Amino acid sequence: MPEPDVVLYSTSACHLCEQAERLLMPWVEHGLSVAVDDIADSDTLFERYGERIPVLRRADSGAELDWPFDAVRLAEFLASLGGRSD
Repeated sequence: MPEPDVVLYSTSACHLCEQAERLLMPWVEHGLSVAVDDIADSDTLFERYGERIPVLRRADSGAELDWPFDAVRLAEFLASLGGRSD
């Protein structure tokens, strides 16, 4: 299975994570590959992201975008991933 373009670190019952997922949907519809990683499944991820979620991490560079972000900041963050747009 190919590596996703980005990973969204989140957890269940997180309304901010749901907002981040909604912002990502237009990108997914245009081909962005997103993996959602629940931080509750890993002590290491929980320790790293517990106070920060949702966090979006690019697979190519490892750059991270912490919440809060809007459609404009998301577009800037994803701009060099093959010219996808929302």
